[in-house]
Amino acid sequence: MSTIDEEQAPRILIVEDDERLAMLTQDYLIKNGMDVAIETDGNRAIRRIINEQPDLVVLDVMLPGSDGLTVCREVRPHFHSPILMLTARTEDMDQVLGLEMGADDYVAKPAQPRVLLARIRALLRRSENTPSEEVQQRLEFGELIIDNGGRSVTLNGELVDFTSAEYDLLWLLASNAGRILSREDIFERLRGIEYDGQDRSIDVRISRIRPKIGDDPENPKRIKTVRSKGYLFVKEGS
Repeated sequence: MSTIDEEQAPRILIVEDDERLAMLTQDYLIKNGMDVAIETDGNRAIRRIINEQPDLVVLDVMLPGSDGLTVCREVRPHFHSPILMLTARTEDMDQVLGLEMGADDYVAKPAQPRVLLARIRALLRRSENTPSEEVQQRLEFGELIIDNGGRSVTLNGELVDFTSAEYDLLWLLASNAGRILSREDIFERLRGIEYDGQDRSIDVRISRIRPKIGDDPENPKRIKTVRSKGYLFVKEGS
């Protein structure tokens, strides 16, 4: 499987209506070994993402045509690679809504090029590489089956749609069933950075994962919130 260090450059689509900023970002990413295209209109972006299936999308919230949140919602059923949302630094609601619509991560604008590059590389590694010792692992919890070889989740025999980030979080929790994982642990293992005490992405993803695995969001039995400690994936029969 290809990685960002091999010959085939990862294909990145930047969806940003500020053409000067988009071109500066494009130049920087190309210099760092990526194949980068630009789209400035939200409606066209929906068609391009679905038709071209890039390896990763950098998606601004504010766009002509369809805004970034709408683009994210519309493409998610047809596009399973990472989406990195660009949000205004002060708009926490944009960040939460982006995650709820299926974004994998977000960077506040104005984004530092090195920070953006690091987030892109982390998302590409996460989506392309499965640790060799985990490739064949399969976890079963009654009618819930998590297959890390195919990165797939089935419930009652039906395949459930997960974004890359949602799957990674579910696998981390399920493979540590019976153990409480703190937000600090989860953040460091999934994103490679320290938890700042304010980021809500983990909580938002948990809220999206619960109904997908048949868990009651109001009274969860499978993924429990342990006050002041973190999250616990409950073993069958626990």
